[in-house]
Amino acid sequence: MTREVRFGHAELSADAERPGGWLLTVNDVAQSYVDLGDPTHLELEYLRYLTYVVAVLEPADAPLDVVHIGGGGGTLPRYLSAVRPGSRHLVIEADAALAEFVDEHLGLRAVPGVELRIGDGLTEIATVPAASADLVIADAFEGLRIARGITGPEFTAHAARVLRPDGIYLLNLVGTRHDLAAIRATFPHRVLVDGDVFAGYTGNQVLAASRVPLPLDSLHRHVEQAWPPARVWPEDGK
Repeated sequence: MTREVRFGHAELSADAERPGGWLLTVNDVAQSYVDLGDPTHLELEYLRYLTYVVAVLEPADAPLDVVHIGGGGGTLPRYLSAVRPGSRHLVIEADAALAEFVDEHLGLRAVPGVELRIGDGLTEIATVPAASADLVIADAFEGLRIARGITGPEFTAHAARVLRPDGIYLLNLVGTRHDLAAIRATFPHRVLVDGDVFAGYTGNQVLAASRVPLPLDSLHRHVEQAWPPARVWPEDGK
């Protein structure tokens, strides 16, 4: 199944080895993998990194209020609705054609607790009430680049406003060079999670940023049990 969308050519491909599994690509680049039969199955590693942070938030089974910047296949809202029933999700997607394509075939709007809103991330997050979210998750790309403004001062200020005092801003980053000055100035507590326990990693990383100390001991213990191996390390701007 294919569809022309705002940022290129989208395709949904069934996984021949996993019934209910679907891979979403845009311009042949993997965007999301959804398992309709098992929403806790996370095929793409960066999504596991995001859930490592979520897993150590207490209470462990408490529902969360989440703002998702970038909808994709809706993998994370599905996962969180399964492991933390009652969670509420505002999914902001800039690509209307992509959102409709995913909803038509994978039922994004049918995910419990999901509100799908079509619009620019910066415009829409500005309308979200203050101190209303436990997590703001930015997973928005224009091709292979992070959507414009996501790491900038205006968007960062809105993310901080929308988050509760102990809330966490999570970003999916690609590569190792990003202008994170606004995030560093706003969120004093920051770590990176990625999948290379050695050196030279240039793929997806997850940045977790907060105004209060992160549960690092729990996060390290959780990541140490992960497979494939992952690591947690300070984002110190160096």
